[in-house]
Amino acid sequence: MLFVKNGKVVTMRGETIDNGSIAVKNGKIQAIGTDITIPEGAIVIDAKGKIVMPGFIDPHTHLGLKESAIQFEGTDHNETSDPITPHVRGIDGLNPMDDTLREAYEAGITSVGAGPGSANVICGQFAAIKTYGKRVDNMIIKEPIAMKCAFGENPKRNGKEKGRAPMTRMGISALLRETLYNAIEYKKKLDIAKKDPSKTPAFDIKMEALLPVINREIPLKVHAHRADDIFTAIRIAKEFNLKITLDHCTEGHLIKEELSKEGYDVIVGPSLGHSTKFELKSKSFVTPGVLSKEGLKVAITTDSPVIPLHYLPICAALAVKKGMDKTEALKAITINAAEIMGVSDRIGSLEVGKDADIVIWNGDPLDIQSLVEYTIIDGEIVYENK
Repeated sequence: MLFVKNGKVVTMRGETIDNGSIAVKNGKIQAIGTDITIPEGAIVIDAKGKIVMPGFIDPHTHLGLKESAIQFEGTDHNETSDPITPHVRGIDGLNPMDDTLREAYEAGITSVGAGPGSANVICGQFAAIKTYGKRVDNMIIKEPIAMKCAFGENPKRNGKEKGRAPMTRMGISALLRETLYNAIEYKKKLDIAKKDPSKTPAFDIKMEALLPVINREIPLKVHAHRADDIFTAIRIAKEFNLKITLDHCTEGHLIKEELSKEGYDVIVGPSLGHSTKFELKSKSFVTPGVLSKEGLKVAITTDSPVIPLHYLPICAALAVKKGMDKTEALKAITINAAEIMGVSDRIGSLEVGKDADIVIWNGDPLDIQSLVEYTIIDGEIVYENK
């Protein structure tokens, strides 16, 4: 058992508890408040003068799939042999022992969405994982949480390099529509086969992977930077009655009224660094605050390793500097991120029954000089800086 006492507990559910305590048992939060008895035999951490928060979350990364300090040998986030790869799973390319995971939890990031990159039209399956562990199977919170797809420059560039479709935005949309139609037809055949097994279609691993999307069990995780690509993604989502999240949403602030009407969740970033391609020319830390004020659920991403994952709190701080409400910025890297990934029953806030993913800071987490003193994941102290 573990017991954290005397801290300023920021639950991210609207409540901040001064001189608060948290009791942890079997990896879960057992009790939280100001009048909790320390269990006999518990490891006690005195957080007096410290800030106690839920672990931070980045819902869109390629963590462990594009490894640190290595080239082709550790680059496993884009299966570029085919523009349609819904059957690939991020967890199969993720190396939990890559240094970037340690850097993440030492900086207070305890969970992420991890999965394929954006070279393909349909890229593959994302999972929600913890950032600490040696075996990815033991780190999974939920899998899959989404099916990645991509619009714009990246799938165009890959098509051009391979000498095959897609080479235009029209081609991207056409391939996506064709595949979704095929998945719907496959589902119809499976439904018919329930009554007549002789009509069971041949197993198709790509179509099988798309069934949760067609059934609205998971969203399409839409890579879209430019406004026209965002609108195309929405158009196709409506055509096929799909759930989607708008990831990157770089020009979202330019179309805020339209996005407010549509109401889709957005994951904004990576906003730090140089605009490396044309569709990033309007990149700004203004975007998350603008969209949040329009009433949208906003999360912030580093798109790690595009921005090192341990800079996630800095990205949130820079969003505040550009006008985002501070509480909303903290929500964007905690409870909002968890809700968008569909795992808020386990992570994203400090509540009884949730995973004990707790980070103790020596100051304001959005102050660049503040340090993590303890990172606790599933009730285990995985990092101590004293």
